[in-house]
This record gives sequence, C-alpha cells and structure tokens, in this order.
Amino acid sequence: MRPRLVDWTLFTLVVLALLSGFGSFLVGQPAGWWVFVLHGIGGLALCLVLFWKVRRVWPRIAEPGRWDQGTIASVLTLVTALLVLATGGIWTTWQWPVQFPNGLWWHVAIGLGLALFLLVHVALRFKPLRRRDLRGRRAWLQLLGVAASGGLLWVGNQVLNQALVTPGSQRRFTGSRNTGDDFPVTMWMFDNPAPLDLSSWRLRIYGAGTVARTFTYAQLLEDAMDQIEATLDCTSGWYTTQSWQGVSVGRLLGQVQPMGGAVVVSFRSITGYRWSLPLSEATDALLATHVAGQPLTHGHGAPLRLVAPGRRGFQWIKWITEMEVLTEHDLGKWGAIFTSGILGSRE
Repeated sequence: MRPRLVDWTLFTLVVLALLSGFGSFLVGQPAGWWVFVLHGIGGLALCLVLFWKVRRVWPRIAEPGRWDQGTIASVLTLVTALLVLATGGIWTTWQWPVQFPNGLWWHVAIGLGLALFLLVHVALRFKPLRRRDLRGRRAWLQLLGVAASGGLLWVGNQVLNQALVTPGSQRRFTGSRNTGDDFPVTMWMFDNPAPLDLSSWRLRIYGAGTVARTFTYAQLLEDAMDQIEATLDCTSGWYTTQSWQGVSVGRLLGQVQPMGGAVVVSFRSITGYRWSLPLSEATDALLATHVAGQPLTHGHGAPLRLVAPGRRGFQWIKWITEMEVLTEHDLGKWGAIFTSGILGSRE
C-alpha cells in the first residue's frame, strides 16, 4: 500500500473507531447492534494497516540518532494503538479487569490518548492524500483487504469466545457483563452528593405552559404503584435487569397538563446533572422509588431515579429534583453532564 494511503487509512480507521465508540454509549436498543460491530471491525482493521506502517518506518525508529519530534509522535501513536487493541481484545474476551478502573475504562482512556497523539503526528507529518494514491485496482483491493481483515478478526473473536465459553461470550450486545441482582453503585464523574433529607426533599414539575406542581416524597410514595421491568446498561461495562417501581412520568405529566407545543422533558438532578427525553418517550418512563421490591438506596439514586427503558445508564438520572417540559431540544445537557457536581449540590 502506498505510504500516504497507509497514513490516511490509519487516520480514517481511528476516526471511525472514535465516532462509533462514542455513538455506542448512546445505544441501548438491540436494533443498534451494528454500531458495536462497526466499532469492532474498524478497530481490528487497524492491525493490518499498522503492520504496513511499522514495516515502512521501522528503519527510522530503529536508529535513535534519526529521531525527531515527528518520530516521537509516531512511536507514541504506535504504542497507544497497540494498547487500545490489547485492552479491547482483553475486555471483549475475558472481561478483565472488572473492578474500577476496569478494562473498558482503560480501553476508552487509551483510545482518547491515541486520538491526541495521532493529531500531533498528523500536524507534524501532514501530507495530503492525492488522486494518484488511490489510482489503480491494487489500491482499492488493498482497502477492501483492510476492511475484510477487520471483519475476519471480529468474527474470529466471536467464534473463540463461544468455543472457549469465555466471559466475553456472555456479554450483552453492548458488550456489558451481567452483574445479576447485586448491581454496583457508580457515580458519574464529579457527582457525589450527600444523602438527601426525605422530609425536606421536593420534586418540582414546571415549564411549557404547565400548571406547575411540587410533590413531597410522601406524596409520591403513596402513588408509587407503577412497575416496569427494564435493563440498566451502564457505559462502564455492566448491566442488570430489574423490576422497578414508582410513578409513571406520563401520569405526572397528566397532572400538570403541558401545552401542545411541548417537545421534550428534561430531568434534573440535585447535582446539576440533566438529560432530556422526547415527550412521547418520556410518558413511558418511570420515576422509580423502589427496585426489586426495596426502596432505592442513596447510591442508586434515592429518593427518585429515572428509569428510561432502552437508554444507557448515564441517561437514567439519579437524585431527581426537577422535571421541566420544554418546547425545544435541550442542547445544554451535553455541557451539564460534564460539569455537574463541580459546584456542589443544587438546593
């Protein structure tokens, strides 16, 4: 493969892996299985391209006297790429390590490092892709071979898992492992509020022409008769299917009568964390007070946690204090999830 085609194929595969990896965190429905497959195939296709790349640059790497800033960036990119492949393979096969920071966490963290080093490498060694780099049947057959190699390695990993009955063979389509009924307590980034006083806690519902209402915990508890079975699939690599009990969001919205132009419902935590759901989806969600027949613990979001079937764990807001009905989509939630908890609890 021509040198520039190798470099740009490597860059494209890394970008594909980053985008599909980020996208996979937003997929909780089985219909989105292809995002995870694409991530795996794109990542494993790096193996062949890295082989071509190393074979070309090895003479320079092998002689420290020829090193420059670009060489350092190249070596760092190569090392992190190999570590990304290794951590991905270990996690999808053996689901190790399990305790935080687990294998998936390392895979994601090193993947972000790979993106950084690759950008530095591109900045120092940038050479645009030319038409003649793609000219000829051989170039296109090589690109097809890269894609095929990724597919074959991905299938090989699945076959190996099934044949050896590895922990990876028991994964959900998202790659998460089943923790059973004893699912762990996880905190999102800076979120770590003190336990809430149930006697003074309130849920406020307002916005978009609603008749604003405030509910006490005792009031919600009296009405917590709705139940659904839903799978909590955390982006840190585990899942659990539980029976959740509480108050239907649809019933609560019926009490505040949102206006016709309402589009989404935003759920907000005492930490400042928030996420929104389309109105049609929100009506089927649940504000849970209990799980598996027991009151929620503080770590699991007491007094009130959003249960959003088909969504990933980071979208199941904990310690909810507000519901706001909006007439437009809430893009600010993307900033809130990365800054919540920094300024402390919201009162």
